[in-house]
Amino acid sequence: MRVEEEIKKLKKERNAVILAHNYQLPEVQDIADFVGDSLGLSMEASKTDAQVIVFCGVFFMAETAKILSPQKVVLIPEQEAGCPMADMITASQLIDLKKRHPEATTLCYVNTKAEVKAECDFCCTSANATQVVEKGLSSAPAIIFVPDQYLASYVAQQTKREFIIWPGYCPVHAAIREEDVERARELHPQAEVLAHPECRPEVTDLADQVLSTEGMCRYVKSSPGDEFIIGTEVGILYRLQKENPTKHFYPASEEAICPDMKKINQEKVAVALREMKYEVQLPPSIIQKAALSIERMLQFS
Repeated sequence: MRVEEEIKKLKKERNAVILAHNYQLPEVQDIADFVGDSLGLSMEASKTDAQVIVFCGVFFMAETAKILSPQKVVLIPEQEAGCPMADMITASQLIDLKKRHPEATTLCYVNTKAEVKAECDFCCTSANATQVVEKGLSSAPAIIFVPDQYLASYVAQQTKREFIIWPGYCPVHAAIREEDVERARELHPQAEVLAHPECRPEVTDLADQVLSTEGMCRYVKSSPGDEFIIGTEVGILYRLQKENPTKHFYPASEEAICPDMKKINQEKVAVALREMKYEVQLPPSIIQKAALSIERMLQFS
């Protein structure tokens, strides 16, 4: 039996749904029921009638799905699929930071571990960070923003607010340089530049649009333009091309590859469904506390 056929059969037997992040391998995106960003997928997970969620992404994303759907079984086909940015701050480090700034409201990026979310007042995504700050934190005297310094810088610029910033970053987005964008523009002078807000300020300053991954997908679909330079992890180009076959897409940097996002393949999805591994489990106290920050975020999604 072909792997795709086995996955289809097991999915039916397990009453399962497969969710894949925009950065996953094409073969994984092709077997997914939903492809999207981490928050969009977690929201799909919470809405689905399926009892088993196979989350093809990195670990913090599967944790978020479990927080939003604690009664469901959440599986991640590769338990070593981590996120360097999420690893850059721990709950104990955040607690220490909060002690130094007791007046501050704490805002965490969704790219954090569950234990960190449990210590935060609000969570945000790259898509709604500006909205959360403007509407949810308008009266906050001070804001701690963890862990992405570049997203924090971008939101600070947009909202004219000052943040207490943690020096974390995404190695993949930080590796996209100003000269990469300039080189791509020389090669494709008619193309619009779309950059993710996790990129360095000198890259977002050069972009025509600064957008989350889901924002990029929506923008490209509605844009009259037909050429785009994409400043984010290269995995999204597969989805963009698939959804917009007449348009042309070029990576700002062909080296913008997240090795953790490429650890899952079809065979691992089949094994996850066959053997029901690896299940994401979190203490009820962490789920309860982390859910508060996420639910506050969902008001602005």
